[in-house]
Amino acid sequence: MTSSILYNFLLSLTRAQALSVRQWNSSNSTKQFLGFKRSSSLLPIAGKKGFLDLYIVVEDELDEQFVRGSGPGGQATNKTSNCVVLKHVPSGIVVKCHQTRSVDQNRKIARAILQEKLDVHYKGAKSEIVKQKQEQQWKKQEKKRKAKENLERKRQFKDILKESSDDTELKK
Repeated sequence: MTSSILYNFLLSLTRAQALSVRQWNSSNSTKQFLGFKRSSSLLPIAGKKGFLDLYIVVEDELDEQFVRGSGPGGQATNKTSNCVVLKHVPSGIVVKCHQTRSVDQNRKIARAILQEKLDVHYKGAKSEIVKQKQEQQWKKQEKKRKAKENLERKRQFKDILKESSDDTELKK
C-alpha cells in the first residue's frame, strides 16, 4: 500500500461521523469492559461525507470487545484496554483498532473501517471504495507511463545533440 493511499485512507477515517459520547456513557448501556457486548441501540452509524452510498451498520449486529493493545507506548499501552475489537455478526467480519490512546476515538475509527469493509463485502466491485482504489491505481500507472515517456524523449534528445556535435566536429 503506497503512502498516498494510506494517507487518503487515514484522512477519510478522521472524517467519519461518530456515535455520541452521551450514548456511550449512559447508565442503561449494556457495555462490559473486558467482554463482548451487544448494544441495545437501534440507531445506524451515519455515512461518511466522502461516500454517499456506504453500507449502514446497525449497532445490534455488532459485538464489541475492549482488549489490551500492543506496540510502542509503554505503560499507557500495556496497562489499559483501549484497543477496540468489533465483530459484525451476520458477515463474520472482525475489525481491530488501536490507532489512538482514546477508547472513544478507537471506537469511531473501528466503526468507520468496519463500514468500509462491509460495503466492499456486500457490493464487491460496485463499491465506491473499490472504484476509488482502482482509480488511484490507474492514476499511479498513468503517472509512471508519462514519466517513462519523458525519460525516453530526453534520451532521444541527448542522442540527437551528441550526433549533431559529432557531425560538426568532423566537418572542422
